[in-house]
Amino acid sequence: MTDPDLNLLIALDALLAEGSVAGAARRLGLSASAMSRTLARLREATADPLLVRAGRRMVPTPHAQALRQRVRDAAREARAVLNPPTADLDISALRRTFTIRANDGFVEAFGARLIAAAAAAAPGVRLRFAAKAEKTATPLREGAVDLEIGVLSQMGPEVRVQALFRDRFVGAARKGHPLEAEPAVTAGQYVAFGHVVASRRGRADGPVDIALAAMGLERAVAAVVPSFSAALAVARGSDLIALVPASFLGVQQERSEPARAGIFAFELPVQTEKITVSQMWHPRLGADPGHQWLRQLVLDVCREGVQ
Repeated sequence: MTDPDLNLLIALDALLAEGSVAGAARRLGLSASAMSRTLARLREATADPLLVRAGRRMVPTPHAQALRQRVRDAAREARAVLNPPTADLDISALRRTFTIRANDGFVEAFGARLIAAAAAAAPGVRLRFAAKAEKTATPLREGAVDLEIGVLSQMGPEVRVQALFRDRFVGAARKGHPLEAEPAVTAGQYVAFGHVVASRRGRADGPVDIALAAMGLERAVAAVVPSFSAALAVARGSDLIALVPASFLGVQQERSEPARAGIFAFELPVQTEKITVSQMWHPRLGADPGHQWLRQLVLDVCREGVQ
């Protein structure tokens, strides 16, 4: 028989996805030496080096780059053919790694509960959280992530969306801050103190500033940091006020105590629109039983956490 070994297709998909022999070996549960031999066979079969050394890392050749999407699609289709969806999937026996793309706020607010719930139902499942450097549907389309969690933006018409919960922003300051004694913080009191803003893009303004401007007021932003955790750390050690999602603090209702040591939360003195946090996925995973279980798990954990 002259037909190629289709196992090489799965190996090539892993090599191109990981960009290294060691990474591909871990993904496929092989030894590094076995993966090296497989790469040698792939090079012989394709008559191309595929991955070449560039300093301390390996980079794909032009031919490998041209093959990347075709290989990914072919490998996914092969898996679908050989492992057809079944309604009686045994979740407790499932062995799979799900990659979830979410910002640090979601991971800190829900990550521990989600991991615990997944481990209780499916000990063989691993959750891998990936950072959101930018809002784009590319990781979903390319299969680099299984699920995206966040506020819906232009993700493309094919992406499926399910709302998880509604969130709002609240003010946060250190325990003992002068504003803690106020029964309700006024707009004038709010702008009387400096502010620390969390923004991955380095922006210092947002909807709160628009609402304040309509009242003829303006915040004095003393610092911009890349995450809500960093904003709370700054607020905890100063008189600066942070602006964070209520879910990030574990604040479920007005005047409830935040689940963060050394921090008190207060309702903003201006009206801003609530935000809807959703989970998004590519339609090719819509009927996958394991993915359906994951989506239901995320939904249950989120809704339980914000009740």
